[in-house]
Amino acid sequence: MTDLDEPGFEQLSRRILQVSGFATAAYKPRVLRRRIAVRMRANNVHTYEEYLAILDRTPEEYQKLADALTINVTKFFRNPELWARLRELVIPELWKIPQRPIMVWSAGCSSGEEPYTLAMLFASTRGPLDRIRIDATDIDRVCLERAQAGSYPQSSFSETPAEIVEAYTTPLAEQRQVIASLRAIVSVNRLDLTRERPRNPPYDMIVCRNVLIYFDRLMQERLFTLFADSLRPGGFLVLGKVETIMGPTKERLEMVDPRERIYWRPI
Repeated sequence: MTDLDEPGFEQLSRRILQVSGFATAAYKPRVLRRRIAVRMRANNVHTYEEYLAILDRTPEEYQKLADALTINVTKFFRNPELWARLRELVIPELWKIPQRPIMVWSAGCSSGEEPYTLAMLFASTRGPLDRIRIDATDIDRVCLERAQAGSYPQSSFSETPAEIVEAYTTPLAEQRQVIASLRAIVSVNRLDLTRERPRNPPYDMIVCRNVLIYFDRLMQERLFTLFADSLRPGGFLVLGKVETIMGPTKERLEMVDPRERIYWRPI
């Protein structure tokens, strides 16, 4: 594509927003263009106008485009060093909270591996599981359907300790399903981070890993503010390893683990 394609790109972006509600303006332009190019190649077209015509003729292409725009690569206990650090540093502090629900938000939960990993982490520390409430949100409807089912292929557990898999999942056909007691504490809902606020703040922990890197700086700062506003004093925010808080929120949260990008909101 060349500069001559710019009007077509703008028209395509507006149509995606209008039809699917996907906030294309919040994405880094190079990321957005790269993801759209994947679907253009799949349809053997070379201009944005041609791809727009494909979308008009085949509405189901919008879902395929949404899948490309929200690429989800995740596993249970992905990056084991983070989960070990949460077990050591964060979970014990959360269990010290007086007798009220412990509220957790997995923002950008993809197909659910992250919030269920959190549930397994709490369960494995032997606290009263009925105190845990985990809100799992994402914009991708297909991923959310998988999260609601809580059933995953064996490959999703390649980084999970065998004793955890045995204790907290059961065989289901050729897959394994998260046990009912853990599925019961995870509430899966659709939420567009760029335009909506979470349902149940304040939270004691917010986990949002490798989501912010796809947004431009203005949207990143807006989301950092959203997370800080949604976090209870004394609560923790967990980001991806290449994500760092910027803007005014930097003065509101303290970094307690630079390597694992764990922040704390002072009391």
